[in-house]
Amino acid sequence: MKTLVTGAAGFIGFHLAKRLVEENYEVVGVDNLCPYYDVNLKLDRIKQIEHYNNFKFIKLDLKDTEHVFKLFDEERFDYILHMAAQAGVRYSLKNPYQYIDSNILATVNLFEAVKKHPVKHFVLASTSSVYGANKNIPFSVHHNVDHPISLYAATKKSAELIAHTYSALFEIPVTVLRFFTVYGPWGRPDMALFIFTKNILEDKPIDVYNYGKMKRDFTYIDDIVEGVVRVMKKIPQKNPNWDAVKADPATSFAPYKIYNIGNNQPVELLRFIEIIEECLGKKAIKNFLPLQPGDVVETYADIDDLVRDTGFKPQTPIEVGIKNFVEWYRSYYKV
Repeated sequence: MKTLVTGAAGFIGFHLAKRLVEENYEVVGVDNLCPYYDVNLKLDRIKQIEHYNNFKFIKLDLKDTEHVFKLFDEERFDYILHMAAQAGVRYSLKNPYQYIDSNILATVNLFEAVKKHPVKHFVLASTSSVYGANKNIPFSVHHNVDHPISLYAATKKSAELIAHTYSALFEIPVTVLRFFTVYGPWGRPDMALFIFTKNILEDKPIDVYNYGKMKRDFTYIDDIVEGVVRVMKKIPQKNPNWDAVKADPATSFAPYKIYNIGNNQPVELLRFIEIIEECLGKKAIKNFLPLQPGDVVETYADIDDLVRDTGFKPQTPIEVGIKNFVEWYRSYYKV
């Protein structure tokens, strides 16, 4: 089975591509190597898997329509795992057009290519950020998500809607996966775990937003990858009982489905920091700040549908996941 993994040099895309090549899938990984963060880290991720005979890396910007079409003309994919995106809530406040290009235009280009070259299953990475101003806890895929509070979330919600439209019009089987605060080895330098670890080791203060009273459903990377692989193999069907009057956002009259992948166990930010301190054997210098624009106070994934349909429940304890990250960080940066 030939699989396209977009964002293959990114945090999640790399881990996913590695898992698939180890399971003998033929994997084509594409990435534009955007300098949003250290490109050397992205290149080092690719170095971990470039030696596999069943892996091929192509530098490609998905907003480049001509080259996306050329890729699909040359390759015949069975699965599309669309992990590429411009991530980050705060960055979206300053660089809105980057999000339109990377999260909307790129997604449209992929679906236009799939129209010409059909695939068995198109899996789209989304985010818990789409729940926005929703106060129903835990966040359920059956909840309405029409009130995003960051442009990042709005573009990811837009990508979900684009995916549904193509699924409905062209019978493309699509599953949307909403990831909840993914962390682990080879993680992104713009995320809290990376920043906190780096600053604590360098005796620099860490910014603790909302005075540490935020909660996040931190989800370990291996659990995310396991969830994606299981869902990939479960091709969505049309819901024959879908009711347009009482419309369920998680299913459709089209072959379209939405799942959350989260640890189902929110952790307060101050506890998160404590665990990092324990792993490092060093206390943090904390700079307490108010809630930032675009941030939500709590994320908490309802994963009942995922468990029911795939038999998988993420369960890596936060203590284990942070320990694994810290060990990787010390090894990679030799500190």
